[in-house]
Amino acid sequence: MTSPHDEVTHIGDRRELMADDSLIDRLDDVALTLHRPTPKEVVLVHDRPWEGNVCFYHTVLYDNGKYQMYYRGAHYDDIGDRSIGSQVVCYAESDDGISWNKPDLGLFSFDGDTNNNIIWDVEPESHNFSPFIDANPNCPSEQRYKALGGGRKRLHAFQSSDGIHWSLIQKDPVITEGAFDSQNLAFWDTNTQQYRSYFRDFKIHDGVRVRDIMTSTSDDFLNWSTPEWLEYSGAPAEHLYTNQVTPYFRAPHFYLGFPKRFVPERNPFGHEHKGVSDVVFMCGRDGVHFHRWGEALIRPGLQEERWENRNNFVAHGIVESSSGIPGTPDELALYSMEGYYRGESCQMRRYAVRPDGFVSARAGLSGGDLTTTPISFSGNRLSLNMSTSAAGKLSVEIQSPHRKPLEGFTIADCDDIYGDDLEKEITWNGSGDLSVLSGTPVRLRIRLSDADLYAYRFFDA
Repeated sequence: MTSPHDEVTHIGDRRELMADDSLIDRLDDVALTLHRPTPKEVVLVHDRPWEGNVCFYHTVLYDNGKYQMYYRGAHYDDIGDRSIGSQVVCYAESDDGISWNKPDLGLFSFDGDTNNNIIWDVEPESHNFSPFIDANPNCPSEQRYKALGGGRKRLHAFQSSDGIHWSLIQKDPVITEGAFDSQNLAFWDTNTQQYRSYFRDFKIHDGVRVRDIMTSTSDDFLNWSTPEWLEYSGAPAEHLYTNQVTPYFRAPHFYLGFPKRFVPERNPFGHEHKGVSDVVFMCGRDGVHFHRWGEALIRPGLQEERWENRNNFVAHGIVESSSGIPGTPDELALYSMEGYYRGESCQMRRYAVRPDGFVSARAGLSGGDLTTTPISFSGNRLSLNMSTSAAGKLSVEIQSPHRKPLEGFTIADCDDIYGDDLEKEITWNGSGDLSVLSGTPVRLRIRLSDADLYAYRFFDA
C-alpha cells in the first residue's frame, strides 16, 4: 500500500485510461480486464495483378475526412518458393473506413499499364514503406507526409505534400542500426516535441536470439539518437515481429502498441515457413517503458488461414468508423490481416473497439473499489467512460490525499450512476460542480458493481 503522502500527479483535463495502473493506488475486488476487439467485415481484398497473397505492412491514416491506407503489394508462389514480380507500395482510400477503393493514379507502370494504385516501386524501400502525417507545427508543406522505408541494413526518409507523390528527402539512409525487414514506423511526438521511431532488431535473451523492438528520437527526422530497447515490466521474452506503437489520439500521453507476437515452432498445417502469430497489447507513458499484456488481444480464431505464418497482424494506426447501429457513437477501428500465403490474394478485416475500451476496471455484482493515487485536476466537472448491467452501478467518492472522504463528495452523496456512456457526468446531491476542488490534491474512490470503468476525465462545463 502506498503512503498518503505520495507525490501528487497533475492530470489537468487529460483523459486517463484504465490501460495501466500508474494512477491506481488500490484495487479491492476489482480487476483490470483486457477486452478483445470484435471482428467485422472484410474491407479490402488484395486481388490486383500487382498485389497478391503477401501484401503486408499496412498503415492507416485519417486526414480531413479521408481515410488512407498504404501497404506492400507482392505475391508468393509456395510451389517455386519465390516472390512473383517486384514489391510495390500501394494506396487505397475511403470515406468511412469501411468501403475502400484503389484509385488509378497513373504514376508507375506495371506490365506496361499505369492504371494502378502504385505510389512507389523501388526496392528495398517498397518492402516496408511506412508513412505518417507530420504534426510538427514547423513542418514545411512539401514534407507534410513523411515515411520510413528500407531493407535489412538501412532506412531511408521520404517526403510528400499530398501522400501520393513521394520523393527521398536525401540519398543517404537515416537509420542504420537495426534489423529492418519489418514495419519500421515513425511519428511526431507531441509529448517530447521530437520525432520518434520504432523498429525491430534481434536481442539475445538467455542465449536465444529473439525479435524485439527498439526506439530512437530525432529533432529533424534525419539525425537519430542511439537506439534503445523497449522495456516491459515483468513480461517474458517473446518474438515481437512488428510493434504498431502510436500515441492514442483521445489521450496522446498514452502510447499504445499492438505487436504481432510470433511463435516460431508451431506449424499446424505444415507450411514450409513455420510459425503462428497473434496480436498483443501494450501501453506506456514515456515511449520506452511499457506494460505488455500476456493474453492475446486478437487470437487467430476459427478461421484456418489465420493459423498460417504471418497472419493476424494489425495495420499501424487507430481510426474511428461507424458502428452501424443507429443511435450509437463511432467505434475505434483496427485492421487485421488474413489469408497470408493462402491462394491468390490476402485481405484486411476491420475489428471494432469501444472508444478507450482496450482495458477496463471491472467488478462483479457483489462490488469492489478502485482508489487512485493523489492527483490534481483542471476543470469543474468529472465524466466517466463506463458501462453497467441493468442491475449494476458506479459511485464516486472524492477523498483527501490521506483518504479522508470530503464533505459533500462521499459515496453516500453520489447520485446513482448506471447505464452505458462514453462521457457520463458525475453529480453529488444533484450538482457536478467541482470548482472548489480544482487544482487541489485529491484521490478518487470509485465503487463498481457489475460495471466497467474504461476512462475518466475532468473538464470545464
